[in-house]
Amino acid sequence: MSENAKETFRPDAPPTPAAPVPPTTPAPSALRARVRSLGPSMTRSVQAVAEAVASDPAGCAQLTVSALAEHTGTSEATVVRTARLLGYPGYRDLRLALAALAAQQESGAAPAVTVDIAVDDPLADVVAKLAHEEAQTLADTAAGLDLTQLAGAVTALATARRIDIYGVGASALVGQDLAQKLLRIGLIAHAHQDTHLAITNAVLLRPGDVAVAVTHSGSTGDVIEPLRTAFERGATTIALTGRPNAPVAHYADHVLATSAARETQLRPAAMSSRTSQLLVVDCLFVGVAQRTYETAAPALAASYEALAPRHQTSVPTGKRSSTTR
Repeated sequence: MSENAKETFRPDAPPTPAAPVPPTTPAPSALRARVRSLGPSMTRSVQAVAEAVASDPAGCAQLTVSALAEHTGTSEATVVRTARLLGYPGYRDLRLALAALAAQQESGAAPAVTVDIAVDDPLADVVAKLAHEEAQTLADTAAGLDLTQLAGAVTALATARRIDIYGVGASALVGQDLAQKLLRIGLIAHAHQDTHLAITNAVLLRPGDVAVAVTHSGSTGDVIEPLRTAFERGATTIALTGRPNAPVAHYADHVLATSAARETQLRPAAMSSRTSQLLVVDCLFVGVAQRTYETAAPALAASYEALAPRHQTSVPTGKRSSTTR
């Protein structure tokens, strides 16, 4: 998006999506991640097609566009529209991806483990189920991450004069993690979870600055408002979200999609979303550190040296007193 486009943006105008990035066909392994990520924004008919191809790639790969439409109770136009929404130029490309995904699964992938946790589950089962879901969340996020968008975000952060990061709730913790990492390599980064403070800082941003919004839902007003303010001021804007078509994307130059978590009674979505967000944060940090290595390496060394005395504690030699004080 050009700086001129930002300068003529009118706050009272309806939101306009950011300029599209040249399309890239997702890898077959990214299909399920795309379906989970885009599911909440799909119409009922499109969702029916998407869920069918994600749950039975081998079977759907054998179907013509008309056969799949009949199988899902939709239309041929809906099938084609679903293929394009998932990132494929047409249904033929989607069928090829489904065939490749089916071949991958047939080559020896382990059977899926249910992640539903019951109130009376043994602790060992809880550990196994959570570990499986966390691993799947990371795999889904890595498979669905747009490397073009990631590279653009890394470049913006590496050359930024100043970086503001917005997030609330669990996403605020992720924002603080990103700010801390960037500070350790010598960049000026601040994380804000207070909306008033975020907005008052955002109005001071200008071209050359970067604003980052962390919101799993993509519709959190307390995060969108400061990002929109930064966008209007000409700063480069980045969104980390599990809903790439959500309102936050309207004010983002770079959208980094995280895995869409499945919420259960004993496992709120914030747990999986945090895992996927932290993976993207680490990708951003390493990418920026690579780009700024000449300054980042000495900054990291200096911070390690400064903190080293804090990690040295004397081991007590006495026994714990049995007297309660």
